[in-house]
Amino acid sequence: MTRFAAVYHAFGMIVMLFGLTLLAPLALSYAVNDGAQTAYDEAFALTMLSGAFLWYRYRRGKRDLQIREGFLLVALVWTGLPAFAALPFVLQLGMSYHDAYFEAVAGLTATGATVIVGLDDLPMSINLWRHQMMWFGGMGLIVLAVAILPMLGIGGREMLKAELPGPMKDSKMTPRVAETAKGLWLVYIGITVLCVLAYRWGGMTWFDAVCHAFSTVSLGGFSTHDASFGHFDSPTLEWIAVAFMVFSGINYATHFLALHGRSLRPYRFDPEAPWFVGVLLGSAFLLAPYLTWEGTHGDFATSLRHSMFHVVSIATTTGYATVDYGQWPVFAGLWLLFLGSFATSAGSTGGGIKMMRAMLLYKQVYRELIRTMHPAAVYHVRLGGAVAPQSILFAVLAFGFMYMVSIVSVTLLLALTGLDALTSFSAAVACINNTGPGLGGVGPAGNYLLLNDFQTWLCSFAMLLGRLEIFTLLVVLTPAFWRR
Repeated sequence: MTRFAAVYHAFGMIVMLFGLTLLAPLALSYAVNDGAQTAYDEAFALTMLSGAFLWYRYRRGKRDLQIREGFLLVALVWTGLPAFAALPFVLQLGMSYHDAYFEAVAGLTATGATVIVGLDDLPMSINLWRHQMMWFGGMGLIVLAVAILPMLGIGGREMLKAELPGPMKDSKMTPRVAETAKGLWLVYIGITVLCVLAYRWGGMTWFDAVCHAFSTVSLGGFSTHDASFGHFDSPTLEWIAVAFMVFSGINYATHFLALHGRSLRPYRFDPEAPWFVGVLLGSAFLLAPYLTWEGTHGDFATSLRHSMFHVVSIATTTGYATVDYGQWPVFAGLWLLFLGSFATSAGSTGGGIKMMRAMLLYKQVYRELIRTMHPAAVYHVRLGGAVAPQSILFAVLAFGFMYMVSIVSVTLLLALTGLDALTSFSAAVACINNTGPGLGGVGPAGNYLLLNDFQTWLCSFAMLLGRLEIFTLLVVLTPAFWRR
């Protein structure tokens, strides 16, 4: 029997579960008769048959997964499911497979980068499919699978450990891993419903409200309009979006504990939340007078409105835009990209290195400065009142190094293949941080359609690398992983 038969058996079931998600846009396509019915019929059939083949072919390998198998399954899910998610784009829109796979990866990783022009005129079911992918990918398809697979006889602890973001992967909200996953999803669904109702109250149509709630709560940033959030030109909707983006940028475990205990105490004791909110407010009130002084907007109130929205949007790696911030002074655009590198909390639906890692890196640097001045001093790095283990600090340092290497490598490769420096750098940062829009050619006024095939695949890899927090994907690519 194949060494990783249990992985392929589980992957087959996940593919079939994913195939079921095609039923929603399929039903909508038939309901509104938008012409995409055949594309969804074919995509559904191909996805379900492929999953059924893997499930049946490796059925004798059914057992609980070990840690190495958990990493392989996570890598397979995040690289394999976009191959099926791309089918409606190929079959209905006639996109090349390079672009369709990129669009699917951008959706499932909640990045929000796009190669599609004419979003306002897309079939409704295609727009729903884009946003639905993003919603499932925001919390993590693996977390959903972990809640379901135990019912099918496959344990998911190692899958969850490989998938959950942030350095504190061993912390658990509940004793059973399936209960943890279900708890996260219940909070996620509840916030989404509230967001839909808030957008509808603010003036969106039901369809726009559902789609934008999916991309807001997932911090993905897809829109049904080419002008993104600027299409609505509504301060009310913008403040609703800001509120839900901030809420989704906080650790979902904190939301779960607050809801479960019916208390706000978890927010008080969350070490990341105050820094997250403080960085957002400080940045917004830094950029507002700067934009006013530079004459970018006519008055301080307008500058504050746009600076607050874009600081929150880019810092949480959502990627919505109301104006072309690529035309702002260069400092403002680079500051936004910088925020997207670290601001969101671990356990949120955002990208980047996460606030927890940034805090640990800062505290570690400060400790080294203290030790330089006082070699005999004993200084422990603490987070939330607890001493951070050395193993965590070493892991964070290694992650920080690989994060910088990844950005530099992708930037250089994009520049080597013909992109200008600003576009190359911002595309690398935006894809690895799962932000979506960058600056230059891939700024909010453009999209990633300008990339050639190699650049498209490279950015797809960068998005997957960022979503899986680098090591989860790279570990599968090492020779040691495949040795017995």
